[in-house]
Amino acid sequence: MPIFIEFVALSLLLIVFGSNTPVYARFVVEKNSISVLAPESIRSQHDGSIGNFGVPEYGGTLMGSIVYPENGSTGCASFENNNPFKSRSYRSNILLLDRGECYFALKVWHGQEAGAAAVLVADNIDEPLITMDSPEENIDSDGYIEKIRIPSALVSRSFGESLKKASKKGDEVVIKLDWTESMPHPDERVEYEFWTNSNDECGARCDKQMDFVKNFKGHAQILERGGYTLFTPHYITWYCPDAFVLSKQCKSQCINHGRYCAPDPEQNFGEGYDGKDVVFENLRQLCVHRVANESNRSWVWWDFVADFHIRCSMKEKRYSKECAEDVMKSLDLPIEKIKKCMGDPEADMENEVLKTEQDLQVGRGSRGDVTILPTLVINNVQYRGKMERTAVLKAICAGFKETTEPAVCLSGDIETNECLERNGGCWQDLQSNISSCKDTFRGRVCECPVANGVQYHGDGYTSCEAVGPGRCALNHGGCWSDSKNGKTFSACPESELKGCRCPLGFRGDGHTCEDVDECKEGLACQCSGCSCTNTWGGYDCKCHGGLLYMKDQDTCIAKNTSKFAWFISIFVLAAVAGIGVAGYIFYKYRLRSYMDSEIMAIMSQYMPIDNQQNEKEKLR
Repeated sequence: MPIFIEFVALSLLLIVFGSNTPVYARFVVEKNSISVLAPESIRSQHDGSIGNFGVPEYGGTLMGSIVYPENGSTGCASFENNNPFKSRSYRSNILLLDRGECYFALKVWHGQEAGAAAVLVADNIDEPLITMDSPEENIDSDGYIEKIRIPSALVSRSFGESLKKASKKGDEVVIKLDWTESMPHPDERVEYEFWTNSNDECGARCDKQMDFVKNFKGHAQILERGGYTLFTPHYITWYCPDAFVLSKQCKSQCINHGRYCAPDPEQNFGEGYDGKDVVFENLRQLCVHRVANESNRSWVWWDFVADFHIRCSMKEKRYSKECAEDVMKSLDLPIEKIKKCMGDPEADMENEVLKTEQDLQVGRGSRGDVTILPTLVINNVQYRGKMERTAVLKAICAGFKETTEPAVCLSGDIETNECLERNGGCWQDLQSNISSCKDTFRGRVCECPVANGVQYHGDGYTSCEAVGPGRCALNHGGCWSDSKNGKTFSACPESELKGCRCPLGFRGDGHTCEDVDECKEGLACQCSGCSCTNTWGGYDCKCHGGLLYMKDQDTCIAKNTSKFAWFISIFVLAAVAGIGVAGYIFYKYRLRSYMDSEIMAIMSQYMPIDNQQNEKEKLR
């Protein structure tokens, strides 16, 4: 989502620093060609200002019939009926709407919902064409801006009137929207720039900016590795007016004595991070690209920025030099070279890297000043449309000469294999050959895996820990384990879902465990007449004088080994056994006799007829 910085971030700095001087930027309108094919009476060619949302058809064309609604011509309300402008023939319908009363993006959204293939907005005053932009994020309560997927353009008032007039007469007005020359393609390599910021405290817009980086990096790295593109990241900086260089506000927002500044991330000087923190991280990311480019690994910038956003977020209070250096280490980037590139932020002198950025921000030739953040500049033309993976790829591919585009421009299947190189900078357990590096069409991601039915949890970059049932069977759950003298001990407790704990007889944090000398530390064999010998994972305790050691009571007792004592013991046991057998026999037969008598009594109650018959037989 674009951020207008001319009147937001820049004006914030100027207000903070007390400047009343207005700042104006040179904005260049990017256009596409619109040809009227029918009716013959109005055949002509015109320009349309490409909307800064939706998906312009860079490199392509769209032919369709103009539809001008009789009611609701401003498009500020949803159109009734189901898809009233959906084409019923082979030719698409292009909706023509009037400017005014609501935001450009809302008009296009309503047109898309009504089935239009594209939307033209006719200006209501005679003026040079402007770029239709989207409203502020808080205006878009329904999130419709990101859902717009059709192209749109603003046309002049006079051109719009001619289209309306012909349409009202009942003529079929056929036009052709042509974006083939909207993106120049001077040679077989596309050069593009991405203007961005390391600050992630600007809400949903910053989140969408970083989503684009993560989603597009797979495409970007394929194009860069193949030599098809020359990519350069850029970061906008401002300067503090000389009169305010020593002010508290300037010192907190700028480096190099007010030469390079950024607005306070939280817009609150009393808390959180300062603008100078953002400037310094911007500088680091610029140097990451410069140094990586020197070693022919320029594409690593995409990995660094994506990983930094995940691991070093402002929201998580991890936005720091130390965290950035951890990311550099994981990607095998030379930290000292990057530090040298960054220079001294306290020095009262120009920084060569940031000075270049300030110069490049000003437009040269046909390109205007960079006034929208984030934005892309492709072959010296500012990209218009939403920052979305496939839309941006299409625009970059339109920058190649016909038949020279790489395969990635012709196929949606993206194959990357970043995990083979230094495991993608992700966590890895070499012993069990388990890795958190996952290869996707967007590039590699570091996510703790599920291996052999066991889930791992962690940040995916520096640590992953096995959790849940069965974890101890897989490399002892990442806990300490060792074997000696035929014994094996593990710090993975089977009864717990996570964590490591040294077993009894050992001491440590669960990842390293050392044998406890129970004898030396007085933890065992404290009884009189005992001798203690330490063993690995335990101890042996013996009693002097032939006494028997009782471990539970930690005491020694006498052994009774006389023949008479053995005879008495055996006799007593035999007697107890005999009594038990006799009791069982007595109980068994007594119980059986009792049960037989009871059964007979019960049967006699239920068989009186038989008994009576027997008595009669006796009387006969």
